[in-house]
Amino acid sequence: MPKVERANSLTARGGGPAVVPAVAPPRPHVPTRPSRSRKARWIDPFEAREIRRLVREFGSPLLIVDCERVRQQYRQLNRALPGVLLHYALKPMPHPAVVRTVYAMGGNLDLATTGEVDLVARMGLDPQRCIHTHPIKRDSDIVDALRRGITLFVADNHDEVRKFARHRGKAQLLLRVSFRSPGAVCDLSRKFGCDPEDVASLARLAKDLGVEIRGLSFHVGSQAQTAAKHVEAIEVCARLMTLGRREKLGAFDLLDIGGGFPIDYAQRVPDIGRFCAPIRKALSDLPNRISVIAEPGRYIVGPAAIGVATVIGRAKREGHWWYYLDDGMYGSYSGQIYDHARYPVEALPTVDFDPAAEKLPSVLAGPTCDSIDVIAENLMLPELRAGDLVIGRSMGAYTWASASDFNFFPKATVVSVNADAGDVGGVVQVLR
Repeated sequence: MPKVERANSLTARGGGPAVVPAVAPPRPHVPTRPSRSRKARWIDPFEAREIRRLVREFGSPLLIVDCERVRQQYRQLNRALPGVLLHYALKPMPHPAVVRTVYAMGGNLDLATTGEVDLVARMGLDPQRCIHTHPIKRDSDIVDALRRGITLFVADNHDEVRKFARHRGKAQLLLRVSFRSPGAVCDLSRKFGCDPEDVASLARLAKDLGVEIRGLSFHVGSQAQTAAKHVEAIEVCARLMTLGRREKLGAFDLLDIGGGFPIDYAQRVPDIGRFCAPIRKALSDLPNRISVIAEPGRYIVGPAAIGVATVIGRAKREGHWWYYLDDGMYGSYSGQIYDHARYPVEALPTVDFDPAAEKLPSVLAGPTCDSIDVIAENLMLPELRAGDLVIGRSMGAYTWASASDFNFFPKATVVSVNADAGDVGGVVQVLR
C-alpha cells in the first residue's frame, strides 16, 4: 500500500486532510507504511473507473491532479531547455502536491505574493530555491519575503527600484523588460515591464542607491503561438546586459526568460521540443557567464489535472438539452473567462450506457443563478441524466486557483494522486 502522510495546515470539508490509498481498503484500516511485497505501480486517475471511484470517495465537483503527469511535463520542458533552471510559477495552481512534486524533481519556485511565500515557508522548502517576480510590491511584501530568506526580486520602474534602497545589501534585482506580444493569448508585457531603452537609467538609479542588479527578465505572454518573441527578447536582453556590464551597473549574469510555453486545449500546439528549438539556438549565443532561468506554470500543471462535475438537472430548451452541472464559470471553469482557455469537455455517462447512442447538440451550464454561467454550447453529447459525470481535460492551470464560491456553491475538492514517484498511487484530499 502507498505511504500515508498528512498535509500540514490544510483542511477539507471542515476537518483535517484525509489521506487514503489509491485503491481504498475497507475503513477504518489505513496503513502507515508502504508494503514491500507489492510491486509499485502508477495508476491512471483519468481512467473512467478510477474517476468514478474518486467521485464516490470525495464527492463532486472534483479536481484530480496527477503528480506523475506533473513529472512528465517537467521532464519534457527540462529536455527542451537544457541548462535552463526551471522555477515553477505557483500562480496557476498553488497546490502543495504540485509544488512538492516539482521541488523533488530538482525544480525551483517562482513566487509572486506573500501568500505564496507563506505557503512555501509552511512546507519547509528552501527559500534560496525561490525567486519573487511580481514587479509591483508593497514594502511589506518585500520585508516578508526577505524575512523568509528570499533575496532575488523583480522591478520594472524607477519607483519600484527606490523601494529597495532601504533593503540594500539584502536584496538583488532583475529588471523586467517589456516585449509586447499581441499574438499571445495573454499579453503580460502590456501590464508589466519597462521599455528596453529604459533599462540603463533604471540600472544607474539602482547603482546610485546601492541596490544590486543581477540581470534582466521578461515574459512574452501566455500560450505563445511561436518562439519568435522569446528569441527577439533574448537577443535584445543580451545586448542590454553587455552594455550594463560594460558600464559596471551590475553583475548582469542572470537572465529570466519567463514562461508562456503552450499546451494543448481544444487546439493542438507544437511539440515542446520543436517549439523551444529557436530558443535553444538563441540561448547558445549568450556568453557563458550568463545563467538562464525560466518561469513555467501552465506547461507544468495544465495537462496534469481534470475537472469532474455531476449533472444535477436538465431541461430541453429550443430543441436542445441543457445540462446543469455542480461546477461552472464561477468555479473550475473560471479560466474560460480569466485565462481565455477552452477546455476539452466530454461526458462520462453511467456504466450501463449504450456507446452507440446518438449524440445531440447540447449545452453545459453551471449551477449558479447567473446567465453568464454557461460552459459550452452546441456540444455533441449523448443524452445525459442527473448523476452522470462530465469531464474537463487540461484543467490544471487557472481553474481551481481562480474559482470562487459565488452564490454559495463551493469550489471543487482537490485530490492529488501518484504523489510519490514509484508509489502505488496515494490519494491526498486537500481543500475545497
